[in-house]
Amino acid sequence: MKILVTGYSGQLGYDVVREGLNRGFDMIGVGSKDLNITDEAFVYQYIGNVKPDAIIHCAAYTAVDQAEEDRDNCWKVNVEGTKNLSIAARNVNSKFMYISTDYVFNGEGDIPFVEKDQSEPKGYYGLTKLEGEKAVHSILNDWFIVRTSWVFGMNGNNFVKTMLRLAETRAVLNVVGGQVGSPTYTYELARLLVDMIQTEKYGIYHATNEGFCSWAEFARGIFRLSGKGVKVNSIPTEEYPTRAARPKNSRLSKQKLIDNGFKPLPNWQDSLHHYLKQLHEVEQ
Repeated sequence: MKILVTGYSGQLGYDVVREGLNRGFDMIGVGSKDLNITDEAFVYQYIGNVKPDAIIHCAAYTAVDQAEEDRDNCWKVNVEGTKNLSIAARNVNSKFMYISTDYVFNGEGDIPFVEKDQSEPKGYYGLTKLEGEKAVHSILNDWFIVRTSWVFGMNGNNFVKTMLRLAETRAVLNVVGGQVGSPTYTYELARLLVDMIQTEKYGIYHATNEGFCSWAEFARGIFRLSGKGVKVNSIPTEEYPTRAARPKNSRLSKQKLIDNGFKPLPNWQDSLHHYLKQLHEVEQ
């Protein structure tokens, strides 16, 4: 199976390519320097030449705060880029998977969102990811849309690496406690995506590690498992203002994964333990 993966320079795209290679698939990982997804003609030509059996579209404009001001570029990448890839996939009869986000919801309440819940993004980033979803199912008959949240992986920056870096110089940290979701290890998510793309169980799915926590609880877990003596104070969202509104409820129900025969991802603490062990081995 030949699988083209966008966003190869990012956390998830990197792990998807690595997972596919481990299984013996022909993996083609592309970053923005290899394939400018906003260049319509080039996308059609590139995909037409490669003729992949499947495209896993991990690339995205993910600077949530910057998106509020840099709206043109955010729209071009998340909406126009996704349209271009969807049409290119249709042209070569390729399976298509689009990676989306919990930000398509309003982030209110305390009940996990299910796939069919009404989408009501509060920020521009979430709006463009939702429009990307709409592009996929308006252009293609069969598709996968996988929403995830709070990702961390070996390649690139993330919350875990930020906390570990701050622990080098800080004994006390204030971390938001009013936002709850599921940390998601891209290594585990990548395994699920490669499993999924081999099937024809199309549709929208939610995929995160099991269990819920706040950012403050996540930080405490990081320091506990890494042996860092950092005290974490849980603070309200209002004490950490950002340009873009952050969802207070990022809980996603994964029941549809189970109903369709896919294995749920491990508990987030177990995956965090595995990740920290990997980070330590890389540093040695």
